[in-house]
Amino acid sequence: MTNWNGVFPAVTTKMSPDGRVDMEATRKSVERLVDAGVNGIVMLPMLGENASLNDTEREHVLRGAAEAIAGRVPMLSGLAAITTEQAQSLARSMKSWGAEGFMAFPSLGYKTDARETVAWYRAIAGATDLPLMIYNNPIAYGVDVTPDVLEQLADVPEIVCIKEESGDVRRVTDIFNALGERFAVFCGVDDQVLESVALGATGWVSGMTNAWPRECVALFDLCSEGRFSQARDLYRILTPAFHLDTHVKLVQYIKLAEHLVYGAPEWTRAPRLPLSGVEREHVTAVVEAASAALAARA
Repeated sequence: MTNWNGVFPAVTTKMSPDGRVDMEATRKSVERLVDAGVNGIVMLPMLGENASLNDTEREHVLRGAAEAIAGRVPMLSGLAAITTEQAQSLARSMKSWGAEGFMAFPSLGYKTDARETVAWYRAIAGATDLPLMIYNNPIAYGVDVTPDVLEQLADVPEIVCIKEESGDVRRVTDIFNALGERFAVFCGVDDQVLESVALGATGWVSGMTNAWPRECVALFDLCSEGRFSQARDLYRILTPAFHLDTHVKLVQYIKLAEHLVYGAPEWTRAPRLPLSGVEREHVTAVVEAASAALAARA
């Protein structure tokens, strides 16, 4: 039985200045995360520029990450496609490349209604025997997997979890009220993690954990243990940086944070461009303030 819980960073795919995948840097970042105590890894999320890669690159990333993880924690792959047939084919391929589960996006090419959304996730779940996390981000993708939709998927055993990123933390309670413990609920946005865990979420797919993995694991553990006074102190330090995870440029922001914190390459694939000017200064100031506060707290 799948028992995903804890901190699952959504790993950035490291690039060279000319936009090629830097697998050595990606592997090092994965090893750093696992060594810091995360509970799982999500490769090729939206934060990992999934839609910008071709299948050869996706295979390279998954196989390399699987080698670096070496079975120490579960490795999920983001699964993003336009058509149902493409999604099913990609799921089968990703399983052969080492994925142990999926974080499945809605269709990238069409905003499905509720009936179509149910059919989409049923079809993907049936493509392999691997467990699946639904990626619910209606703000970005215009498709909302509501409790009503989840109820229609409750009989699909491969679907075990939902990454809840609707922006409304009340949704966590609504899911539990409608479905009990049928699905694990993961917080899907960094600046709602304390609130989500307080309401019963048992996992966190996190962006800024790429920069501060030990601190984010410590924060999640404090919340899970009900030690909210201590958790709030740490959360307040990190929340300004966590807000960066909700911006349309979160890929650039989080890669810059990694670069500032531990020297990882910040490069992205066009049309994303490196940050510059006032925007770069703002992100740098937020990250450096968090790093200084964390150092003073240590």
